[in-house]
Amino acid sequence: MVGVPTTRDEDFVHRLAQQFGFVVIFLTMPTGFMEKIAAVLIAAHVIGDFVFQPNGMARNKHQPLAMLLHAAIHGLLAWLLLQSPGCWQAPLFIMLAHGAIDLFKQRYLQEGLKLFLVDQALHLLSLFMLAWLLVQNAIITEFSGIGYRPVVEIAGFFAVVRGGGFPVACFCAEILRKNNLDFDGLPNGGKLIGYLERAMIFLLLMIGQPEGIGFLVAAKSILRFEEAKKQKQAEYILIGTLLSFSIAIALSSLTQYAMAL
Repeated sequence: MVGVPTTRDEDFVHRLAQQFGFVVIFLTMPTGFMEKIAAVLIAAHVIGDFVFQPNGMARNKHQPLAMLLHAAIHGLLAWLLLQSPGCWQAPLFIMLAHGAIDLFKQRYLQEGLKLFLVDQALHLLSLFMLAWLLVQNAIITEFSGIGYRPVVEIAGFFAVVRGGGFPVACFCAEILRKNNLDFDGLPNGGKLIGYLERAMIFLLLMIGQPEGIGFLVAAKSILRFEEAKKQKQAEYILIGTLLSFSIAIALSSLTQYAMAL
């Protein structure tokens, strides 16, 4: 049987908290606390990159004012979503890190799939590092969680629909270039179809109906029946579809995991 804490025990805990306060706070945090902070930071990043970054800003980030505004938006979103008004370190870190990564990208990387993947990997690495620093140093010791699930779900939606479109577009453009292919179609038609199919996959997984993805594949196959008669065009469409579906399923699953934290 566990005994009732004595005054001596309470004094010991009090002294321990004074000497190793941040350690005690860290050890008593709920399981998954750091992961939840990281999820909030990533949600802010996704919203900043794929919602509050219009094409004009993306094209003009080589200009100092546009770069500063973009980094400031990221810092502000993180500060708002963390719901810790006194935590000035997070937005400052994000502004500096995001700006530095974007400058590195502009100077050393060429446009294409590699640029997108390296850029996003560096941003995510910096956000995981920030989450660890915030929790490890007890800068953030609690999170109210108000609106957590809707924010993560909204961020996941845009990560799937818009974010997932960039690697698909870059990869497919490389296939067209290397094989000297040029297919007729509506301007941005393939892009819009990709948006819609990834949005439908996200919604199907969120409502617990993954079986619907099979019907989506079947419907697209029927609509693309004529193109399937031409081998190169059929292979191109198949590669793009499988890549788009794979990214959508993977990111939707990660969103569900983050929402459950």
